[in-house]
This record gives sequence, C-alpha cells and structure tokens, in this order.
Amino acid sequence: MMLSPHPLEQELGMRYYASVAPGIGGRLRSSPADFVVEELPLPISDPDGPYLICRLTKTNWELQRAVKEIAKQLGISHRRIAWAGTKDKNAVTTQFISIYDVPPEAVGQVHLGDISLEAVGRSQHSLALGSLAGNRFDIVIRNCIAEDLSARVQAATAVASAGIPNYYGLQRFGVVRPVTHLVGERILKGDYEGAVVTYIGRAFPRESEEVERARTRFAETRDARAALADLPIQMTYERAMANHLVANPGDYAGALRVLPPKLLSLLVSAFQSYLFNCALSSRIDAGMSLSEPEIGDRLLFSNGREDIVSARNRQAALLQVRRGRCRIALFIPGSEPVASHGPMDERMEELMQESGIDAGDFERASRFVETKFAGALRAISLSTDVEADVSGADVRLKFTLPPGHYATTVCREYMKADPYVMI
Repeated sequence: MMLSPHPLEQELGMRYYASVAPGIGGRLRSSPADFVVEELPLPISDPDGPYLICRLTKTNWELQRAVKEIAKQLGISHRRIAWAGTKDKNAVTTQFISIYDVPPEAVGQVHLGDISLEAVGRSQHSLALGSLAGNRFDIVIRNCIAEDLSARVQAATAVASAGIPNYYGLQRFGVVRPVTHLVGERILKGDYEGAVVTYIGRAFPRESEEVERARTRFAETRDARAALADLPIQMTYERAMANHLVANPGDYAGALRVLPPKLLSLLVSAFQSYLFNCALSSRIDAGMSLSEPEIGDRLLFSNGREDIVSARNRQAALLQVRRGRCRIALFIPGSEPVASHGPMDERMEELMQESGIDAGDFERASRFVETKFAGALRAISLSTDVEADVSGADVRLKFTLPPGHYATTVCREYMKADPYVMI
C-alpha cells in the first residue's frame, strides 16, 4: 500500500493506493468519447407493465438535467422517470430509464442534441438505484508518462486483478466542488441553514472568479436576493434554492426541498460514503488486509448473504474469500441499530461519534428526505480483469464492474495523479 500525496483524496478518505508502483500519470476525459460507459441491465420481461423501459444514450449530459429535458418534451413530470444508475456527465453513457404510463411511440417526440432514446420493453416496476447487472467501461487515458509505460500498465493491471481498495470515487462527492458529503452531514445534524449555505456558498478554486465571488458573498451575508443576481443562470439548483429563500425568508428546510428528491437523498448518502472511505483507510492504517479476514470482520457473499468471522470459522472464511465467493465488507451506519462484532465496527462507531451523528440523526433525515437510510454492507476491495492497450502515450482500459463501483477507483490505481485530471 502507498499513501496518496493528493490533499483532496486525503480529505475524502481515499488515502491509499493498493501498490507502490509508479503511476502512469495522464489525463482522463480529454473528450467525452474517451470515457464510454454501457449499463448492463437486469432482465426486462413484462409486456403489460405500466413502466416503459428505454435505452438512453447521451454525450456530455448530466443525468438529472437530461431527465428534466426529456420529461419536458414528453409533457410529463420528471418524477415519473427513474433510473438504475447515475452516470458521469463528461462521458458517452448508455443506460436504462423507466417512464411511468407513456406509450412507446411517445419517445419519438424527444429531440435533444447528443441524446437518443429508444423504447426496449415494459415492466411492472419502476427502475431503482442499483437495479442493474453492472457497467462496462471503455476508457482512454491520454498523455501518459512515456518512461516504462508498458511496464507500469502491466503492474497496475495485475493489482486491479488481485484487488484494490473499493473507495467511493471523487464524483460521489461532487466533481468540481466535492461538497455533497458536507451538505449531507449538515442535514443529518438538522442544520438546514448550514446545509443550504454549504450547497450555495462553499466556493472551490476550480470555479470561475464570478462564481467564487457569488458563493462567498452568500456565505457571508445569507442574502438570497443578491445570490439570484450574482449566480450564473446555468446554476439551476442554487438559484432555485435562493429563489425559495427570497419568497420564504429563513425557510432553509424548504429551500433544500426544492432539490430533486433523488439529489436530496444522494446528499445524505454521500456522508455515508465518506464514512466508508475513512473506515477503509483506517483498516489499512492498522495494517489489516483487504483479503485476509480477521475475527469480527463481516463477509458479503455474491448472492447477498452475510456472515461474521469468528475464531471457529476463520479458516473457512479465508478459503471462501480466496475462491472469490465472498469479500470482506464494512457496515455503513444508518437509522437501524447494529451490534458491533469487531474492530472495524468499533472504528465506524468512533467515526460517527467524532462527527456527532447517531442512528437517530439518520432516522430524522429519513423523514426529512423521505428516503430510508437503514445502513448497508459494502465490500472493502474490488477486482476486475482489465484489458489494457498502450498506443504511444495513450492507454486504453476496458473492464466491467458491479453496480455501485467506480471506474475512477480503478483508473486512479493506474494514474496515481491529481484527482482533478480525472474529472
């Protein structure tokens, strides 16, 4: 393992690389065509269902914005559209969406640049986050370090196959402005004013001077009317919140609720992701393995079954992990009480205490956001067979990941570069 030298990764809990081999450097997403994602769907087989399932292919579109534009052209509420996975903006992505009570021929009404929509079936149920088989990636990293490039790529490919830390990637927290977990933390604490001020007013150096000034002014003054005048028109969510505050002074809870429900829930779950990253790095700090279970570790099997490692079953657990039947996992806390079984559960409890957040806060947030945050297991390592090709100073990577795993987590093991060149 090797510590990341990048402050932003340190702040987000992504403190380690799996190997000490030098990185290839380079840049991701020189163009959207350099980052291609194809969603692998679960079976669709119900011709009489009320939900129309469509294949959506888009280039350089943020998903929430694309959904709103599609809904507008269909003449329906965007709340009738759901999806299984949130894909990158600066990419070419193919995924599936469900649209409630719309005939197949209606998709012909959708004419948007760099978007294609095709009806592929019907379902009795709306798509939900995570209801997919996985994602296939075809990624080009440009302008890599030329010295020993093939050897560096081979070393990283071997590490990716063996297993790397399964961190939540940078885009989970916000690409240019990684604040989602900070907003989520304020929501969990019931500090809705703090959440709004962080969302609108937390400035980052990668933004334009105009935006940075507008954010800073709002953070200092709480002047929503001035924010409406200052914030660029394309910052729709910030402006919607400010507009609510102009009409309803002091109603910060209401300002948060103008955000799309799925985005609001993602803010809270981003804090859970942050806890996971920090706990995983703490495990590595302690010299504990990603693949050798310790007494008290949780196991997550490929079929969803869970188990706890004990002195009695430790050797059997080790064999199961080596055979790929299960992985060591961390429990990400939520609203439901959970018994502590070992040092990693204890570390997660410490992180919660350090943050001043408990299960009751998740329960209150569940009511506020209208989404259940019960907690979940997540594997601490991911592995994938990468097909890598070197062409001059460019490296092409092809691989497949399960739902909820991040391609950038794989790419960072190759690049070991500033996370901002990966967005």
